[in-house]
Amino acid sequence: MKRTKREVKINTSNFFLAIMFLNMPVILFSQSTAKMDIIEQPLYKPLIERYILDEIKSLRQENQSLRAQVTKQISEAKLESSDRAINYTTSTINNVFYIITAAASLLVLLGWRSLNDIKKSLKSDMAKKIETLTVDYESRLKQIEVKMTERSKIIIETQENITNTNSIHSLWMRAGLEKSEEDKISIYDEILSINPDDIEAMTYKADALLEIGEIRWALNLLNAAIEYDDEYSLAYWQRACANAKLNKQTEALKDIKKALELSDTLQEELLNEKHFESLRDNNFFKLLISNS
Repeated sequence: MKRTKREVKINTSNFFLAIMFLNMPVILFSQSTAKMDIIEQPLYKPLIERYILDEIKSLRQENQSLRAQVTKQISEAKLESSDRAINYTTSTINNVFYIITAAASLLVLLGWRSLNDIKKSLKSDMAKKIETLTVDYESRLKQIEVKMTERSKIIIETQENITNTNSIHSLWMRAGLEKSEEDKISIYDEILSINPDDIEAMTYKADALLEIGEIRWALNLLNAAIEYDDEYSLAYWQRACANAKLNKQTEALKDIKKALELSDTLQEELLNEKHFESLRDNNFFKLLISNS
């Protein structure tokens, strides 16, 4: 019996050792997975920032190449217009000399006038013809210059609009990545410095101001946004949030109603909006929620 108990103890210890060896790969795998999550998590943001920087660099390079192409096209157009004008003048003068030679030959053959009369008439005719050609050439050249100036202005304005659009797009992408409300506000200010009439930037800036407690500032900004565009539903929604924070329930409910009339999709956000906590007991607010 003593040997049997000892054998049982040995078998039991061997069984526990086998279980430990079987569980070791699982434990090591879970620890390596946790380490990989810890390592991979901070690498995500630099990749996005690198992608944004590469996009901005490529946009700048495209703008520079576009500017070079525009300058080249303008120079080529000016050279072509000058060549055409010179060719036109040269061919016209040659034709005039051919005509004069033919006329002089006819006059000499027929004996209509003397050589002096022919010289005088040729000089007067040549002077009139050259004057007419000069005036015509100047008027055409002025028209070409006006057209080229107008086209250059249009190209420059288009290029500036493309640059501003690309800059605003990159700023919106940065704002989406920022977590700090103060950093978002500074980005929205950059957007507004490029396009002061950007209603969407005003509204999102007001939302960030509400998050940091600048309610009066946000309310003034939203009033300005609604003056620019009184059909933008999100501006009314954010102004309702500001009025609710100031405990102005009547104004807040009016803005909520107007926002819902302009956009039905905001109906689902009534229960989720944290700034409407002071309106939960209001009967009209309850009626709006029941309608949703």
